[in-house]
Amino acid sequence: MELFIEKIHANAKIPSYAHSGDAGMDLYSIEDVIIKPGEIKLIHTGIKIQLPKNTEAQIRPRSGLALKEGITVLNTPGTIDEGYRGEIGVILINHSKKEFIVEVGSKIAQMVIKPVFRVNVIETQSLSKSTRGEGGFGSTGPK
Repeated sequence: MELFIEKIHANAKIPSYAHSGDAGMDLYSIEDVIIKPGEIKLIHTGIKIQLPKNTEAQIRPRSGLALKEGITVLNTPGTIDEGYRGEIGVILINHSKKEFIVEVGSKIAQMVIKPVFRVNVIETQSLSKSTRGEGGFGSTGPK
């Protein structure tokens, strides 16, 4: 499969896999931004993408930023639909108690390309029974 990337800013970096076998490609900032505690910022990547047919791009947090800095992607996973051709932006939130500095070239998130299955939606009067039934929100207990 091929993912086409268009750089639209001089500071843009092409997404890349850090290691062989990684699921996600690193996404990079094209700007210097300060995110204050509790603040939400849209960080620009300076790239546009053209996804393979029947796929989506999921934007996910970087585990190191989450653990060490309290920085995460607000709407995770963020979905980029196959037909979207605008710039990729990443919504970051600072859950820490200190300012976080994003610099040009900082790794801010990861992008995972996933298949998408289209389904026929059928309205019905009832659903089949299952072992789980309607149990949810912790219904299996804490351990």
